[in-house]
Amino acid sequence: MEKLQKIYRLHHLLKSRKHPVSLKVLQSEIESSRATLNRIIRDLRLYYDAPIEYDRERNGYFYANEFFELPGLWFSSEQLLSLLTLQRLLSEAHPGFLDSAISPLRRKIEAILEAEHLGSGELQKRVRIIRMAGRELPPEIFCILSTALVERKRLHICYASRGSGGNSEREVSPQRLTHYRDNWYLDSYCHMREALRSFSVERIMDAKILEGDCKDIPESELYNHFSTSYGIFAGKPEKMAILRFSPKRAKWISEEKWHPLQEGNFLEEGSFELKIPYSDPRELVMDILKYGPDVEVVSPESLRYEVKRQIEETLKNY
Repeated sequence: MEKLQKIYRLHHLLKSRKHPVSLKVLQSEIESSRATLNRIIRDLRLYYDAPIEYDRERNGYFYANEFFELPGLWFSSEQLLSLLTLQRLLSEAHPGFLDSAISPLRRKIEAILEAEHLGSGELQKRVRIIRMAGRELPPEIFCILSTALVERKRLHICYASRGSGGNSEREVSPQRLTHYRDNWYLDSYCHMREALRSFSVERIMDAKILEGDCKDIPESELYNHFSTSYGIFAGKPEKMAILRFSPKRAKWISEEKWHPLQEGNFLEEGSFELKIPYSDPRELVMDILKYGPDVEVVSPESLRYEVKRQIEETLKNY
């Protein structure tokens, strides 16, 4: 990082002086040879578009634009690589998503890393992301939702319900965006229903920012409504599922996080018992079924019945 540190020092030196600074002074301040300093000035111009000019009359360098800054230079090389990895994750998880907004930032970070000879291009080959069951996301809608969230403005949305198949128009106060199982959801206060609701972003057909300010919901209320039940389904949990996993799967399950309020313990015979609060059983049933014979629903009886019913219905296909 020595070269990057010298770039940073030169930038602040030029920013802090009202008059052009001679090459001799710059060499002394940055502790570099003339050749090294010339390379640093070249890199500032080439990679960062720095408006460095040379004044022949006063024999010194200066910034032609006094407001010029170097965004991102307070990051270490490891942090910059981490940012690129996150960008890679986002682009792979949702191809084309926010590319127009993120690409300039990516190019700037890559330029900084290239100047440091850190080879960020390797990320394209060394990071592999597998997307499962993710639905297509409209970037323009996501941008509108994000803007309303940051500016704390209400939204008018046209929402296509997946369940009923019908469209509805709502005025909502957006509270937060949630990324869950490769898909995005908008947690909002719905002014028509006068209650909290969660909307699948890809089902929002149109969105418009309104002049009215958001109705802000306390974080504790959002947590109790959206985070205490199981999965994406909201509401206060009314039941407790008790699942018993075989010794074959016990260690695996003991290391998994199904719910923030879950309880688990190993039993004498080596199996693992997991207790999970829930309200709507649909998502929980799907997660139980994927473990096949390695899990048994101990209680409640209604959950046992639903898992058994779906197994029997599945067997009819075979």
